[in-house]
Amino acid sequence: MSGATAPRAASGPGTLLLSRADVAALASLEDCIAAVERAFRAQAAGDALTAAVLSVPAGDGVFHVKAAGLAGTTGRFAAKVNGNFPSNPERHRRPTIQGLIVLCETATGYPLAVLDSTEITALRTAAASGVAARHLATADARTLALIGCGRQGRMHLRAMRHVRPALRRVLAVDPDAGRAAALVADARDAGLDGEVRAEPASAARAADIVVTCTPSRAPLLRPGDLRPGAFLAAVGADNPDKQEVAAGLVAASRVIVDVLAQCAAMGDLHHALRAGLMTLDGVAAELAHVVGGTRPGRTSRDDVVIFDSTGTALEDVAVAALAHERALATGRGTRLDLLA
Repeated sequence: MSGATAPRAASGPGTLLLSRADVAALASLEDCIAAVERAFRAQAAGDALTAAVLSVPAGDGVFHVKAAGLAGTTGRFAAKVNGNFPSNPERHRRPTIQGLIVLCETATGYPLAVLDSTEITALRTAAASGVAARHLATADARTLALIGCGRQGRMHLRAMRHVRPALRRVLAVDPDAGRAAALVADARDAGLDGEVRAEPASAARAADIVVTCTPSRAPLLRPGDLRPGAFLAAVGADNPDKQEVAAGLVAASRVIVDVLAQCAAMGDLHHALRAGLMTLDGVAAELAHVVGGTRPGRTSRDDVVIFDSTGTALEDVAVAALAHERALATGRGTRLDLLA
């Protein structure tokens, strides 16, 4: 029809561009934990779109493409493209992880926002571990071992303090002594006792909650390194070549995963399956099942529980949608007209 104009999106014209600083200002870690928990609960209720993941090796790194969504008229879809290049800080003075997220309306496909993925990836990874610890760690856990004291280590310190306020002591392990000392200083500033440990096993054996967030390609923890009742969030294995937990320790524990198919292909679970020490039937549940109450998480105080976290785009959806909503409310971000 002559002179007709294109319909405007229900959420308003334009696409917001949100930088890393914007995301950091708009989304606190504590709010991200709540948003990620709601997203897992929605997944358990059948309100999540089918997630997809693609990995493309590239020289010294790899590109990860992850996509997921929440259904309904107010639903959101997000697709993230991340470059993961571990040598970047030393060789190029750039972050290990860089990328973008596109957030869209599920009902119309309208692109609501383009967001820096670096901050969102850091927030949502620690938030997912926080959700897992809330449901799977013992309520009176007092000692936290952080194996890997970079940005994720610091984020996980905050997440674990938030969901397990009984924590009183932090043990830090990192090949970079300065990073371990800095994390201990953060813990002491938060009113906790802190100590640097030289070996992952020494720290893990003394802890109620353990977090591994490293780029390791060989096991850091082996059978006997987790005491009865311990909870481990294994975060670093996000491609098939990475491994933080020995296959025997995984097989001897109660395993909860973020996404079963994804962990079977690239998580620490992948190595236990490949070694023939476990089958998929040996996995207790996905985290969404535990959060939604459809499967049990911890079944006894002495269970050794491992959360195999490879990172699902459902977490990205939750945090990106939170940041977008806050940006609309506060007027933050740069508005683009991509469809002009």
